[in-house]
Amino acid sequence: MNTQDLPKLMGVLVLGACSSLAVHAAAEDSGATSMAEALSLGSVGLNLRYRAEGVDQENLDENALASTLRSRLTWESAAYRGFSSLLEFDDVTAIGDDDYNSTINGNTLYPVVADPTGTEVNQAYLQYRGKSSIVTAGRQRINLDDQRFVGGVGWRQNEQTYDGYRFQYGQPDSFQLDYSYVYNVNRIFGEDSVNSDLRGDIQLLHAAYPVNESHKLTAFLYELDLDTAINASSRTIGVRYEGAFGPVSTRLSYATQSETGDSTLEYTADYYLAEVAASIGPVQPKIGYEVLGSDEGVAFTTPLATLHKFQGFADKFLATPADGVEDLYVGASAELAGGKFGVTYHSFGANASSVDYGEEWDVSYGRKINDQLSALVKYATYSADEYSVDTDKVWLMLTAKF
Repeated sequence: MNTQDLPKLMGVLVLGACSSLAVHAAAEDSGATSMAEALSLGSVGLNLRYRAEGVDQENLDENALASTLRSRLTWESAAYRGFSSLLEFDDVTAIGDDDYNSTINGNTLYPVVADPTGTEVNQAYLQYRGKSSIVTAGRQRINLDDQRFVGGVGWRQNEQTYDGYRFQYGQPDSFQLDYSYVYNVNRIFGEDSVNSDLRGDIQLLHAAYPVNESHKLTAFLYELDLDTAINASSRTIGVRYEGAFGPVSTRLSYATQSETGDSTLEYTADYYLAEVAASIGPVQPKIGYEVLGSDEGVAFTTPLATLHKFQGFADKFLATPADGVEDLYVGASAELAGGKFGVTYHSFGANASSVDYGEEWDVSYGRKINDQLSALVKYATYSADEYSVDTDKVWLMLTAKF
């Protein structure tokens, strides 16, 4: 079968499944009584997020200052026989001078702050919700687990969303199955960038089983057969465990990755994670060790991940080095003055050699001001040893929801 026909085929299957499910839901539906009523009862939301991001990078004479506003307008219909729809627009505007390299504005004398300006359809989908199932077709947000492998990169002003079809089955306290077929990834770089999309045949299979309230097992298979960035095509198979033992919680994960599709690479690289956290009075300390391995100079990669959440806020490891990366980190968080304060130290090194990459300190404080407004301040300082350059970053962010 021609792979170009897969989106159409998946669409037919999804619509067929929705129609079948709707027959069973019609008798017990408690939503709108007609399609017109579902549309008229729709809700509108507005989210405004202003952020100032400053970057001082040792190898560039100019310091970056990105002052941007993301305006998000969301409309969602009411449910009719289990069906609903959602349409969401994002606009990113630079406030004042754009003294930063947005990746598309040509300001290459400045450090990169990957928040290009522009307006996009962020989400647009039709969804069916049954008692134990959700079927979604269209452009949508997909965040799996902690977003280490698949996420929305929600930190950046232009979110990463997925064009495709998703089927979710199960309840939070029972077995859960999640399968997505994605034919295009709308990346954070905007429609005007040559890196705006990742096209291909992407299959995301995720199964989770809560053993009880304190322990959860997960298995996943992520197949990325890409038409663009062909050598980023990969097959990742892994498992994950999350557990709590009184005040102590732990996360363990292992995955193995190899080439797939038309990739010209040949490799098998491993991923490991071990993290232990605790709650000691008002303080929550944690320690962890994460490894993205390498095989003969080809490293384990996570091109769909929300990368800013991992390996330090300074974003020095968005692309895994050829020798892989090991991250030993220790941190703590605590409630402070009505908000949450956090600090984390990272020590980075190569996995396939003895190279010492460097170290990083991250500090953050976030607080909800009222029901609509919240604020966040963050700072990161990366001290390079044998990888990249010394970098300092600071952020001030205000978010308003209406």
